[in-house]
Amino acid sequence: MRVPLGDPAGRERWTVTHEDRSYLVLDLGDRLVVTDALCPHKQNPLAAGLVRDGCLVCPGHWYAFDLATGACRNAAETPLPLHPVVAEGEMLYAEVKVEPELSWSERLRAYARGSS
Repeated sequence: MRVPLGDPAGRERWTVTHEDRSYLVLDLGDRLVVTDALCPHKQNPLAAGLVRDGCLVCPGHWYAFDLATGACRNAAETPLPLHPVVAEGEMLYAEVKVEPELSWSERLRAYARGSS
């Protein structure tokens, strides 16, 4: 799914909502980084997080996510999804992978396996 990012002119960070889901866009000077707007750890809003040493630091529990890989420096099992940015003409978009909705039986099996 392509998510339009709007015009980055003069902005260092902003959020975009598309189809009931919010994304955080960060302008790092040499590139744009797009991720989910909520921390994967405890769903805290990342828009208020600090960008430091190449990481986005969640303001809720101080989890630090590498903005090049999405890896969490505090908990390897909690990566931050990063969405590639593509240009089409003068428009910028994030390519967001849409996961198929699981049935209840698939959810229960995943939970039983410990991969909910």
